[in-house]
Amino acid sequence: MARAPFELAGITVKPGTRAQIDVPVAKLYTHAPLDIPVEVVHGRQPGPTLLVCSAIHGDEINGVEIVRRLLRSRQINRLRGTLIAVPIVNIFGFVQHSRYLPDRRDLNRCFPGSESGSLGGRIAALFREQIVDHATHIIDLHTGAIHRTNLPQIRAQLGDAGEETRRMADAFGAPVILNAELREGSLRHYAQTRGTPVLTYEAGEALRFDEWAITAGVRGVLRVMRRLDMLTGEQRRRKPPAAEVANGSSWARAPIDGILRPKVRLGARVANGQVLGKVADPFGETEGEILSMADGIVIGMSRLPLANEGEALFHIARFDAIEEAESAIETFQSSLEPPPDSLY
Repeated sequence: MARAPFELAGITVKPGTRAQIDVPVAKLYTHAPLDIPVEVVHGRQPGPTLLVCSAIHGDEINGVEIVRRLLRSRQINRLRGTLIAVPIVNIFGFVQHSRYLPDRRDLNRCFPGSESGSLGGRIAALFREQIVDHATHIIDLHTGAIHRTNLPQIRAQLGDAGEETRRMADAFGAPVILNAELREGSLRHYAQTRGTPVLTYEAGEALRFDEWAITAGVRGVLRVMRRLDMLTGEQRRRKPPAAEVANGSSWARAPIDGILRPKVRLGARVANGQVLGKVADPFGETEGEILSMADGIVIGMSRLPLANEGEALFHIARFDAIEEAESAIETFQSSLEPPPDSLY
């Protein structure tokens, strides 16, 4: 029996074809239209419908390049199932180099949205109805916030109800998995509560391309697609080491206002009480040490040398098997060129 066509936003995509679709989302003050760009790859054979999306926060652009490279991969030509690729969800923020919408709302706190609500609510509702609700599986691509960088990591809700999510997380191949609680209003919260397994991939910094984060992201998405039997053939590269699940995480904060001098690198193993960095006034007369609050791994850190008292500067993940986590990160970093090893 021939496979049925796939329909999205009133456009029909036949099996074995792909189509770029512009989904109307809003208009500028000038009345010029804005669209969410979507590419649908509809395989000849049945399988899952995977949504890969990025730039829900408009300044998180590593994911945009991940989606571009994914769509240019020759492996996609042998796709089973359907791939919905959305490089830019928050088109307003992307154009303005901003995390937020013009009204300063966070689109990733607006789901499921409302057709009669705020701009964020309306965009969330449209994205949900026209795109998200078609998906059986989701990978949502993110980076650190402005002036912060993240070690490649997967955030997902695991446990008995998340077996398929855990299967996807293990397949992705990021060195760290955070068993993260759902945040109300996020895409992940909406999808997970309706039974759709979803991963959030975090890597790199906002408003820049980090090659190590992009390369790892493309590889990870393709690995998940193989695990879901959407792609045929064996992976040529060596299988990545099993990711370690963090049992918690917390931020070390600036003890005073001043200029930050970090002492550890992204991905470094740290001990409880270890000095992560120092904050001092411009003359160096007043200085405060930033201490690690636990044994763990640095999975995120500030890239801006200027800090206010109480500002989050180093994100430390805690593990039961910290040696295994350290080994997984070292193996992961050695496979990337260049590795994320700079202090700034």
